[in-house]
Amino acid sequence: MDKPVYSLEFEKPLRDLSAQLEQLRQQALETNTDLSAEIKSIELKIEAGQKEIYSNLTAWQRVQIARHPKRPYALDYVGMVCEGFQELHGDRQFGDDRALVGGTAFFNGEAVMVVAQHKGRETKEKIIRNFGMPQPEGYRKALRLLKMAERFGLPVLTFIDTPGAYPGIESEARHVSEAIAVNLREMAGLRVPTISVIVGEGGSGGALGIGVTDRVLIFENSYYSVISPEGCAAILWKDKAAAPQAAEALKLTAVELEQLGVVDEVIPEPSGGAHHDPAQAAAALRYALLKHLNDLRSLPIGRLLETRYDRYRQFGVYREDAVKT
Repeated sequence: MDKPVYSLEFEKPLRDLSAQLEQLRQQALETNTDLSAEIKSIELKIEAGQKEIYSNLTAWQRVQIARHPKRPYALDYVGMVCEGFQELHGDRQFGDDRALVGGTAFFNGEAVMVVAQHKGRETKEKIIRNFGMPQPEGYRKALRLLKMAERFGLPVLTFIDTPGAYPGIESEARHVSEAIAVNLREMAGLRVPTISVIVGEGGSGGALGIGVTDRVLIFENSYYSVISPEGCAAILWKDKAAAPQAAEALKLTAVELEQLGVVDEVIPEPSGGAHHDPAQAAAALRYALLKHLNDLRSLPIGRLLETRYDRYRQFGVYREDAVKT
């Protein structure tokens, strides 16, 4: 994967310094001048700037990184952490949804079932993948593969990266809400170990439709939320420009989700995001998957189901504090 050239607005100071650095290097080559001191000074400024910016990211800035067009997508990670991925198509009822991909693969030498939401990289592929927004047949295909995994005793790895399920008329006509609801019910009782990883966006029921798993992992700059910040802002503030404020209120960042018990582990990313070093991000993912899969495989099926049940029953617990007047 090529080094990213696209940068976000809050990264502008780093972009400007990088441009200065490139100019100095070019000048040194063209004039045969020793500019090593100046180059070193700019490099130190870039390093300090990276630490300052990326250690103090707001929730909205993390959402922007999660949507970065150069960020590794689900199938990128599947290719880096699994071997022999064999895609399986169709829901056996309506068609084949290319936004939701699934099939068998080998992880650490063992057969697994992979289910992944994939956005697509270039314009043509984005259209084919429907920008990562699955339709009902996508969730029904996922369910077919999940049941196949259960039948053959294969652990399930799901990769979540969607702004949400497709909300179009045809999707509603084919009962997308029902398809997601059935997946929630069936995944809750699936008799094999299951792990989901939020690699980018985790939007609403579209994400949850393949996310009811024994363990939920999330990359450091991914988000998981009941609604997008823009959608929340439009409803509560009547203005999409309030998206940064909504992102803070939704508690959708990886660290906040871990504190709330919604996710089980935050997977670290390279400085600036996974797109700056996909191989390093994939290595961290492989380590986390191996650790959690080994833990889950050690549990008898009865205990596995009990633990999964307890995990989701604990959601929604809140505490009331007395307010002093």
